[in-house]
Amino acid sequence: MIETASPPPQKTRKSAENAENDRDTPSFDSTTSTTTTSTATPVGIEAKISTSSASEAFNWVASGHTSSFNKPHATANGDPGWIAIRSIHSDVNMITLQDLSFIKKLGSGDIGTVYLVELKGARGCMFAAKVMDKEELAQRSKEGRARIEREILEMLDHPFLPTLYTTLDSARWSCLLTEFCPGGDLHILRQRQPGRRFDEAAVRFYASEVVAALEYLHMKGIIYRDLKPENILVRTDGHVMLTDFDLSLKCDNSKPTAQLVPESSPLTLNIGESKICTVEANLSSKSYCILPRCMVPAVSCFQNKRRRKRRQGHQRRALEIVAEPIEARSMSFVGTHEYLAPEVVSGEGHGSAVDWWTLGIFIFELIYGLTPFKGLDNEFTLSNIVARSLEFPKEPVVSSSAKDLMAKLLIKNPTKRMGSTMGATAIKNHPFFDGVNWALLRRTEPPHVPQPPNNKDLVSSSDHYDASVEYY
Repeated sequence: MIETASPPPQKTRKSAENAENDRDTPSFDSTTSTTTTSTATPVGIEAKISTSSASEAFNWVASGHTSSFNKPHATANGDPGWIAIRSIHSDVNMITLQDLSFIKKLGSGDIGTVYLVELKGARGCMFAAKVMDKEELAQRSKEGRARIEREILEMLDHPFLPTLYTTLDSARWSCLLTEFCPGGDLHILRQRQPGRRFDEAAVRFYASEVVAALEYLHMKGIIYRDLKPENILVRTDGHVMLTDFDLSLKCDNSKPTAQLVPESSPLTLNIGESKICTVEANLSSKSYCILPRCMVPAVSCFQNKRRRKRRQGHQRRALEIVAEPIEARSMSFVGTHEYLAPEVVSGEGHGSAVDWWTLGIFIFELIYGLTPFKGLDNEFTLSNIVARSLEFPKEPVVSSSAKDLMAKLLIKNPTKRMGSTMGATAIKNHPFFDGVNWALLRRTEPPHVPQPPNNKDLVSSSDHYDASVEYY
């Protein structure tokens, strides 16, 4: 029997690897500083100011500006963030943290803290700055995760994924400057809905944009691995953006090749000849994924033998473009407990199919307001994921197509799970998404458009807020 009453407001769920501290203030100090003082800002943020050397403030360099500017899709719509960044950037005038005013803390993760910042000289031009302490990352052996997130962000150019405007580095600190989403995340937005759940039309909207983003990531050789409402941010226009890639699996040597295949003809991959490595790659190495034959697939995912049912006659079938799945394997135990796939829990090794499992949990939570396998504690939750069958609450009434999609995404055997062979193509063709114009998702009217941010709430009466900080 499944509890159908509206759940109490939930706290943000930590990922399985995340159980760390929250830093309330950007504290860019240095052990070599001769003097350190604290100045309180109008929003209660303390910045530790080093006065040892004025010239050291300029040790911050925009190390990622060149690659970040090469984003044709991100820059096509006249993004004000790009315009503002480019207005102060040149070969002799690089961006430093002195160009940013820290407004307030937005949130904390396992490897860094995110702040709302304003670009000085471009009033109202807001960004999200993820600041990471390199010394702390080294002490906790998290450098690999930070590097992976940065490399992934530098690769992305998609409407439902973050735009990395620039990266800033010093000997002690690293900062990723990305877009600010004033609508918050879907976890908070869901709890503001009647019954703390979305209607099916809204779920279809959000799920379709997530599917498009996951498809793009898989085509780039990336497995996301941490899909949950807390990691889906709502932009100013109401469309969404996946965020937080430090748990993602990036496979440098495994980028799938798109193939045209007949519709409704799933591929049967012949991977019997491939030897799967059973030891997780060292995070200090260049690549962090487990691949057949240790980084070199024995057979291309889309040139293997295909088993197809023959139809009588010579009826032509529509062709679909498929660029999944990627043949990456990992033995890591990463993700958020309620969203972990059975193959992750059991330690059997996992690939791109984990993202389609998490999509099923994501849709279930948006519709019902709770996750399907949540137990009294994390141990019970993991046991339920592996052993308990999927059940649907009696309330609210949900369409058969929605239940069918969730059931197929939440198949415990990853080889039989929807999306495991045909990837996003199979999911896009499911009846739940009937009527979705995949080519024009950005033109679809969102179910919720956030109110424009109030400058009085974000920026203090700020002519007197100018923390002239020397950052290290």
